[in-house]
Amino acid sequence: MSWVPDSELEKNIYHLAIQNSLLYDGQGQLSSVMGKVMGTYPKARPHAKDLTVIIKKFVEEANELAKKKGLNELRKVLEQNAPQLLERKIKEKRVGLPDLKNAINGQVVLRFAPNPNGPLSFGHSRGIVINSEYAKRYEGKWILRFDDTDTVRKPPLPSAYKSIQEEVEWLTGKPADKIVIASDRIETYYKYASELISKGGAYICTLSAEEFREFRQTKSNSPDRDRSPEENLKLWERMLNGDFQPGEAVVRIKTDMTLPNPALRDWPALRIQDTENNPHPRENINSKYKVWPLLDFQSGIEDYLQGVTHIIRGKDLMDSTRKQTLLYEHFGWEYPETVYWGRVKIHELGGFSTSGMRNDIENGKYSDWDDPRLPTLASMQRRGFSPEALRNFWIELALTQKDISASMATIYSHNIKIIDETAPRLFFVKNPFPLELIDGNEQIPSNFKTQIHPEDKNLGYRIWELQKENNLIYLEKEDLQLAKENNNKIRLKDFADIQIKDNIASIISLEPSEKLPIIHWLDSKNSYDAVLEITRENEIQLIEGKLENFPKLKLNEITQLERIGYAKIENKNKLIFIHN
Repeated sequence: MSWVPDSELEKNIYHLAIQNSLLYDGQGQLSSVMGKVMGTYPKARPHAKDLTVIIKKFVEEANELAKKKGLNELRKVLEQNAPQLLERKIKEKRVGLPDLKNAINGQVVLRFAPNPNGPLSFGHSRGIVINSEYAKRYEGKWILRFDDTDTVRKPPLPSAYKSIQEEVEWLTGKPADKIVIASDRIETYYKYASELISKGGAYICTLSAEEFREFRQTKSNSPDRDRSPEENLKLWERMLNGDFQPGEAVVRIKTDMTLPNPALRDWPALRIQDTENNPHPRENINSKYKVWPLLDFQSGIEDYLQGVTHIIRGKDLMDSTRKQTLLYEHFGWEYPETVYWGRVKIHELGGFSTSGMRNDIENGKYSDWDDPRLPTLASMQRRGFSPEALRNFWIELALTQKDISASMATIYSHNIKIIDETAPRLFFVKNPFPLELIDGNEQIPSNFKTQIHPEDKNLGYRIWELQKENNLIYLEKEDLQLAKENNNKIRLKDFADIQIKDNIASIISLEPSEKLPIIHWLDSKNSYDAVLEITRENEIQLIEGKLENFPKLKLNEITQLERIGYAKIENKNKLIFIHN
């Protein structure tokens, strides 16, 4: 017989599911609630199988409640039945960036180092925001460094160098304090490789990758490891002169072949690339060099040369830190303070990669890097997201090594706080149905005006001049059905109650006379044809309609469309939907 919790425990489990859904913006997680229940209620631990079924049911109910009625409904449930869980959520909420260890005001140097194989994605914005914010806090500087030394697996995109700099400036409000391009500094990396080889800290390995793997797995030294520095320097010169083909020789950092982590055992630092068939796309580089540094070596050397004091990056790069620390020991350098963050998964953004997006664009699946379906900064900028909203999202999230799952709703909420105060409220009538407006109990007024924003008179007024004859108004077809359900009566927002008969709308009253449904509408003189572009489930929908003609409206301005959501004016006849 299945185990069933008592009523009190069942209630507590349900409230924990509600709390979890609230914490993750309507995307509660079974595993998270399971861990909480098992840790809080020891008597439930022997019944994990039955408990999983119960928790799954409650998590699905909580997420469905959030979907249908919003997060506030979840908050109400906790306020009424389990306020202590709501308090706990507030306590757990991250409240900004912590202080950096050993940070001296005016001396902090940070960096953000993307591969310019395409413009930046939303995930990249974390590194830009966090590093620039810390530089600002400590009156230091941060460096934008292009790690562009892989011409085969991640070939740089020439246009990305400029677009990334523009995206950085858009997101932070100013350029990076310094720009460094790794491909301009290949000979610098050669210099330090030569020095390290002469010190006996590195050697030339002529084994194939498969052959070396055997030594790595058995924790034993390869014969190449025992060469003298003089012999290795001669082989190094041969690498530079092009005597070896790709895969025939690499420079390895001498560490310890018995280290617990196999990735750290004599790791590769420089290798030969086929730049004849895969030239670097920058014209001043092209096929100039045959030997190229791998990222861990190039990045480690560059961090030292640029005086980087703090490195902030994902915990998936912990091995890079360990490799570079071993490199620094050879030179007698002090490694920067390092802080890690965990993975952040935004449900709606999916699993896009820069190389994958690049291929899809080249193949015509997406129009360009600013296609609204893509999770790029170019796309978010085009769609009308505020850079301040993105900054606030990452700062609020702070630094934690915990993997976090969130939804776009969180980003939307930050964006709304920024754009709502200045966004004019406009009417957009989808799939408009025309009706002739005539006098009824009251005459058509010559004009009327209402505030364009309910809380800010400074944004101006809509002033509509109405025709006395042949005056057409536009309603959405679904609102006609709404009128039928109310004796063919309905109220035009901010204007009048009307009665509809035979495609004619007659004015009943300018003042609200009955409790009628209120709809948005437009008239022929004060509107024009426009298209609303909406992205849903990775598909673009174009909705034709009528847009209110507001003379003060500017290109790229954000507006709130009544009953629809926020949109950006891309051109006079086209709007791009941002979010609800």
